[in-house]
Amino acid sequence: MLSQALRRVCQRASPLPVRDACRLACLHTTPPACQQPDDLSHSEDFSLSDDTLEFKRMADAFARQELAPNGAAWDAGHIFPLDTIRAAAGLGFGAMYVPEDVGGSGLSRLDAAVVFEALSYGDVPVTAYLSIHNMVAGVIDRYGTPQQREMYLPRMATAEVLASYCLTEPGSGSDAASLKTTAKRDGDDYVLTGSKAFISGGSVSDLYLVMARTGAPGPKGISAFLVEKGAPGLSFGKREEKLGWNAQPTTAVIMDGVRVPARARVGVEGQGFAIAMAALDGGRVNIGACSLGGAAFCLDAAARHARERRQFGRPLADFQATQFRLADMATALHASRLAVRHAARALDAGAPQATMACAMAKRLATDACYDLTNDALQLLGGYG
Repeated sequence: MLSQALRRVCQRASPLPVRDACRLACLHTTPPACQQPDDLSHSEDFSLSDDTLEFKRMADAFARQELAPNGAAWDAGHIFPLDTIRAAAGLGFGAMYVPEDVGGSGLSRLDAAVVFEALSYGDVPVTAYLSIHNMVAGVIDRYGTPQQREMYLPRMATAEVLASYCLTEPGSGSDAASLKTTAKRDGDDYVLTGSKAFISGGSVSDLYLVMARTGAPGPKGISAFLVEKGAPGLSFGKREEKLGWNAQPTTAVIMDGVRVPARARVGVEGQGFAIAMAALDGGRVNIGACSLGGAAFCLDAAARHARERRQFGRPLADFQATQFRLADMATALHASRLAVRHAARALDAGAPQATMACAMAKRLATDACYDLTNDALQLLGGYG
């Protein structure tokens, strides 16, 4: 029996009967657009529910149809693919762990991790941006007022409104509690002054979740605010020059006396740092999942190349050194996937050690998948 969330998303995506709608993308594409991943990158998780697997199939098909064929052109042209992001939201990926009463899909953190991995197989930067948008939606749902939930979440679910997360500053990265951006109370408003650095979606997002200091130094003096694009005094730095990830613009977010009403505050005064850290628990799972998808693509590409490329009269895959390397890569991917999904389950369960599990999963997955990607590059040689 399909869950109500899956039924609603499938019906929104297509007028076909529900289960047919969930398979629509696969049924109406030509191979190899909907081929299963190479056996090396695929590891069965026997604990995933039927609903989760249906969402995974939808995300797999979307990644192969809409993301993978376009990712290189988006990067080369510095194109932010708004229409594609909204198409993903149309499948229920715009507010995944937001309840249905405000337009979300009502999925678990585990469901979302599986979806983000599948989407990242097609394009990591676009999926990573979508994960940040989902993170902000989750914050508004969990900590926002009923008015904030009604104002923003239905439009975020459809990607009519896109959101960015603003914590990092030029002088405070890992030491986030030392941030300098201020929010001074002025009657029924707050006036925000300061700048945020390396903000994903800077200048293209419509809504910015900003952490600013309302009190004394340290974490307890920080509060969270929603700032809409177009607010007087809000501006953006030039797009950062990056070696990749150019489909996702990265800029400074600059606030010069930005006035927001007190109702734009998320949570109570002094709760902002706790909100920011709680959001990053899920964010670490999400970026770990994005790393998995990108690494899986690289592993499959390397394995195909090893089977097809011949040197000294034999395929590269026949050489034991190549086999050992591919085995190590597949093992690292599998271990990282287990860690990420364990952390997602810990969040869903509200486990006491969920924060540690998320940190470990992010550390393992991003490092291991970075190394895997580099190994794949080396296996492809000059074609990498």
